[in-house]
Amino acid sequence: MRLRALLETDALGLRLLGGEEELDRTVRGVMTTDLRDPSRYLSGGELVLSGLAWRHSAEDSEPFVRILAGAGVAGLAAGEAELGAVPEDLVTACARHRLPLFAVDEDVAFATVTEYVVRQVSGERAGDLAAVVDRHRRLMTSGPAGGGPDVVLDLLGSDLDLRAWVLSPTGRQIAGAGAPLSPARAAVLAGEHLAATRAGRRSPYRTTVDGTAYSLFPVRNVGRGTTPTAFRDVRETVLSDWLLAVEADAGDWPAARLDLLQGVTQLIAVERDRREAARTVRRRLAQEVLELVQTGAAPAEIAARLRVAAPVLLPGLGTAPHWQVVVARVEWAGNGTDTGEGGAAGTGGMGGSAAALVEAGAVAQSVLEEILVDPAWTGPGTGAGAGADATDRIAVAHTEDEAIALVPLPAAPVERVPAEPASVPDAGEGALPGGADGAEKPQDAPAADPGLHADALLAAVRNPLSAGLADDGRLTLGVSAAVHSAEGLRGALEEARHARRVAAARPGRVCAAGHHELASHVLLLPFVPDDVRRAFTARLLDPLRDYDRRHRAELIPTLEAFLDCDGSWTRCAARLHLHVNTLRYRVGRIEQLTGRDLARLEDKLDFFLALRMS
Repeated sequence: MRLRALLETDALGLRLLGGEEELDRTVRGVMTTDLRDPSRYLSGGELVLSGLAWRHSAEDSEPFVRILAGAGVAGLAAGEAELGAVPEDLVTACARHRLPLFAVDEDVAFATVTEYVVRQVSGERAGDLAAVVDRHRRLMTSGPAGGGPDVVLDLLGSDLDLRAWVLSPTGRQIAGAGAPLSPARAAVLAGEHLAATRAGRRSPYRTTVDGTAYSLFPVRNVGRGTTPTAFRDVRETVLSDWLLAVEADAGDWPAARLDLLQGVTQLIAVERDRREAARTVRRRLAQEVLELVQTGAAPAEIAARLRVAAPVLLPGLGTAPHWQVVVARVEWAGNGTDTGEGGAAGTGGMGGSAAALVEAGAVAQSVLEEILVDPAWTGPGTGAGAGADATDRIAVAHTEDEAIALVPLPAAPVERVPAEPASVPDAGEGALPGGADGAEKPQDAPAADPGLHADALLAAVRNPLSAGLADDGRLTLGVSAAVHSAEGLRGALEEARHARRVAAARPGRVCAAGHHELASHVLLLPFVPDDVRRAFTARLLDPLRDYDRRHRAELIPTLEAFLDCDGSWTRCAARLHLHVNTLRYRVGRIEQLTGRDLARLEDKLDFFLALRMS
């Protein structure tokens, strides 16, 4: 703003005492001081407000004004509340140094002048910065412009004192100025953004985390050929759109500042579209390999395609990689799938016809790409700044209803593992065989498992993704074991799909299962039809439950403890605080009521499965 504007504002009550020819000076800030030498706090362009407490005699005015003029201040406003009229020696000193001088009426507080100047200067800075943002956005739209979003985020910090970060839907930091957000806080902000988006709230979304206010601005997709947001189901984009998190409460911002931040989000959207386009090659490679694997192509043909993909997915890595397959599916209520907690969910007010418009495979592709670059699992030396590099090694294809990732891994070193002696159960205890068969462990085994683990993949993203899925969406994910050749990819794909089906049988909005879990027979239980489960458990356990109800014999707890102790009479009796003879009586009663023999492996397994299914 110009000095002249101060005189044109009647509410400030300023009178010009000298320097009329200098009224076109620019005011860049305001400072109140009564120091004899305030030079260390001046940077130039300020309007200095002073109550003249520094003046003890007429000789004090000259050095004070000389210091102000040397610092390049815009002008001096002297208050009349303390000394009455402004002293003539001060007027003379200001005229000598061509420093504009104003008198501040005693009825006008310095705070009123300060607030007015700050508001005017801030608004003008926002307008100037908006022009910079718009120019930068146009540059990025037409071609690469150095710096990307970080440049504008730096300007927000330096010119408007706004700290801001660009976050992915899971809270991964993509860009920022200054200190990064903690992963935990970023995840909370991402979850708040997704929940507000699903609830249909108007942006910017305002929230408070640990006493700090934030305003969240969605970054919309602006790429060519994109369906306008108003005509798209929010579920198509909610799990892939970025957000701009600003450490401030935008509730009382003027329209100019809100428009500025909207311009910043448009600039960031350009960068997002560019990164999305950069994934095209990797997606195409994954799609080609997937088609070869699913159509039963010869391993040599698949291997040749992998040799083409390896330099793209593993730049600079010379060792032959292992490969893992990750399968993900995002399901929405009414979209032809069951998405509820344990098999049922509401539609969130969306009918089946609306949900059918959601491209589930494309949504799952975006989500899986984001999960696979999350810094929670990328390992040492990674973090917010490493996420962009990590995306260069992600290849995700998608079908109509699922996304499939081909993840390369460095070959794991192999070390010799000595065989451990087999443990032998106590004779006559009726222990379950399997751990005492005398078999030795393999002599060659991986020194460490370098691959992806299902639970680790979802650990940092479960909460924000659950917020985006709301009450009508579900994400399930399966991870295969690592394979070292093309021959193993088909089996890895089927293994990942089966693991995903296991995850789908569990309750929860975001579930995963890995190849490590598929060896357990317990995971087969969710796939037994309900009527078969009920008939099987009723035949074995209902006689025991009826007996317990009539006699309070605790046969069911006794059976559970007996199986948990691998059929050991002594250990089971000690656990239940019973005499062994009492335990033998109860087990005999169980066998009599069910017609089964707990000394036989088959009957033990039947009881075990019946208890688990019940």
